[in-house]
Amino acid sequence: MAYTMTPTPAGPVGSQYCVCKVELSICGQNLLDRDVTSKSDPFCVLFMEVNGKWVELDRTETAVNNLNPAFAKKFIIDYHFEEVQKLKFALFDQDKSSTQLYEHDFLGEFSCTLGTIVSSKKITRTLLLGNGKPAGKGMITIAAQELSDNRVITLSMAGRKLDKKDLFGKSDPFLEFYKTGDDGKWMLVHRTEVIKYTLDPVWKPFTVPLVSLCDGDMEKLIKVVCYDYDSDGGHDFIGELQTSVARLCETQDASPLELECINPKKQKKKKNYKNSGIIIVKSCKITRDFSFLDYILGGCQLMFTVGIDFTASNGNPQEPSSLHYINPLGTNEYLSAIWAVGQIIQDYDSDKMFPALGFGAQLPPDWKVSHEFAINFNPRNPFCSGVEGIVQAYSACLPHIRFYGPTNFSPIINHVARFAAQATQQETASQYFILLIITDGVISDMDETRHAVVQASKLPMSIIIVGVGNADFAAMEFLDGDSRVLHSYTGEEAVRDIVQFVPFRNFRNVPKETLAKAVLAELPQQVVQYFKHQNLPPINSEPA
Repeated sequence: MAYTMTPTPAGPVGSQYCVCKVELSICGQNLLDRDVTSKSDPFCVLFMEVNGKWVELDRTETAVNNLNPAFAKKFIIDYHFEEVQKLKFALFDQDKSSTQLYEHDFLGEFSCTLGTIVSSKKITRTLLLGNGKPAGKGMITIAAQELSDNRVITLSMAGRKLDKKDLFGKSDPFLEFYKTGDDGKWMLVHRTEVIKYTLDPVWKPFTVPLVSLCDGDMEKLIKVVCYDYDSDGGHDFIGELQTSVARLCETQDASPLELECINPKKQKKKKNYKNSGIIIVKSCKITRDFSFLDYILGGCQLMFTVGIDFTASNGNPQEPSSLHYINPLGTNEYLSAIWAVGQIIQDYDSDKMFPALGFGAQLPPDWKVSHEFAINFNPRNPFCSGVEGIVQAYSACLPHIRFYGPTNFSPIINHVARFAAQATQQETASQYFILLIITDGVISDMDETRHAVVQASKLPMSIIIVGVGNADFAAMEFLDGDSRVLHSYTGEEAVRDIVQFVPFRNFRNVPKETLAKAVLAELPQQVVQYFKHQNLPPINSEPA
């Protein structure tokens, strides 16, 4: 996205690494009328591109006699951020009961990536015929929704005057929470820690997904059982109670909810039996555990910048041995890395204008070395239109610069960090910055780079480093804090791991999609981690 320094925060421009399910709702408008005596009877077919071929995934129902259908049947798809998932929506007029599509009249189609849909949440596009021309005035509207209950429940529990079970001391109580399974039997959901030698325990607060505790049904019965812990595993039963999440939510800060803990055997035997103690719900809070997709669907834009290493160690770009040499197929390892990452991320940026910067080269006319220059030679407007624009600017600049050195990363990291810092003033989850650095070698300004990364770890920003060539990339592994926390030269720790390093040589003989998966694997959880740490919900989130 094109970004500029502005004194006033801009408004939103438009949501953990896991597979989410996305539900797509389909509507058609002004469809072609293929029937002579009545209107078309449309249905929609969803295809996904698999190994270069369109494979049918599902179909909607047929909307009888309707040129503006809203289909009740939804398409449900597994969403993978790190993959380009190409979809095609084709509409047909049902003429026969045949399942063969060629038996039905074609009403038009629309193709795009799943990333395009979820980044916009809802899109309306023109339907096209096989020749690429519009299908009359026909349009298709596709709306995306994540299929997951992301609510979590946090409970703070205590007990009072529980039954004494140990001969020479008090009890060692713990709680177990159960819900009913599909077979009607009680199924364990959560077990608290044991509190030793007390009849008045206070357990640590705990958080579980609401789906785990009650299948998301607030009225569903749950059972809480209290035991006295024994080291031999033969825990003594103290008592139990049945309740619901709706009842637990009646807890107020000032007045905790008190529930009687009952031992049914004692209740039957003793006429004056009251209870086996009180289980106290000190607090009960339901919140949303937002996913990466929640932030994207909420309008968060991924702001992509490329930093390219033009130091002399890359070799003369005119020579086939150079890492910057563009081969007869029109590519090299730098271009492969730009395509692999850019084609994924560009779906999540509404204007698809990306700054592309170079470092380590001497620039005309005075041939001074620069570690932060626009590869289109327009410092006021370093933006390239889409990944294609970056590739064109890269190819065009090669003959006009002199490869030099040293290999300094910190200027480009600090450049992007300035914009990420400005985005924090908006106090909304509207922008997250991604810097892709492609380099062939050892970092010259390691201390400054470490410091820049530690400072950037406080910002809505991630750094992807792709190492090309066969150099020793030990320093890059050091920056990627998967195995240890990164420290600045001042001793300050990075608040989170924001660097992902991948050596291109590991991916030379595998499909290009494999590089994208490896490079982008950690990004969704980095985005979520940052916004959660800042207590920023998605822009358009609903209350729990």
